[in-house]
Amino acid sequence: MDHGIGEVAHLQTQHPASDDRDGGGSSRLTVSRVNAGRALGVAGVVVYNWWVIVPFLHGWLSSLDGFFSDLSADGQLHAIPLRRLDLAAALLILAALLLRGPDSRDGPRREWRWLVAFAAFGLIGARFPYACAEGLDAACRSAERHLDLAPHHYVHMAAGIAEFVTATVAIWLAHRRTRDDHDLEGRLATVLIVVLVVAYPVLGVAYLSDRLGSLIEPVFFLAFSTMVLLELFEPVSRAPRTPVTRAAG
Repeated sequence: MDHGIGEVAHLQTQHPASDDRDGGGSSRLTVSRVNAGRALGVAGVVVYNWWVIVPFLHGWLSSLDGFFSDLSADGQLHAIPLRRLDLAAALLILAALLLRGPDSRDGPRREWRWLVAFAAFGLIGARFPYACAEGLDAACRSAERHLDLAPHHYVHMAAGIAEFVTATVAIWLAHRRTRDDHDLEGRLATVLIVVLVVAYPVLGVAYLSDRLGSLIEPVFFLAFSTMVLLELFEPVSRAPRTPVTRAAG
């Protein structure tokens, strides 16, 4: 997906008087901002997916029936460092999106603001953790349903739902925008839509039955991470066409 960097550099050489800014529909976007946004975004996505190493850490994942967010609930052994990772991931992704901006080869992207909201809700969720591990504790689930838990528990729930909604809307908008394109972005956006159509019913069953949440939740983490990277690495403008020179005579 690095092909966008070369295109931005090409635009810059074509507009040297534009104060180190690219031309076309992205007059406010500099090469340094594009590169910085992409670097921060990759770092943010790596941190966002801290769950990858959890199954390999002894004693961290006590049951497959819970969700990874339960590990950062109040009272959990590793809650503090995991909350800090969630906070760092949200900050990095938010900064990356703001640096990259909504500009694209086809003009401003409608899904960009939804991804910004996704990162913002991630910040809220990291700041207000679960009061208890509702995916692992029946007593916690009962207290949750009777609204007997601390307010920050329900703030975390609302922020988590908002994260899923905003990221899903972003994927849908990206799919609508690129569905007629036969390039990497268009194909991946279509794949993400198919993944979500299959995964959401499974997530609903896992949540209502309190079973195997740790197996389905990573599907969404990976889908949302892919969407963030697509947004950051999408080419800024279309590659210039090479003029065809006809032979004389």
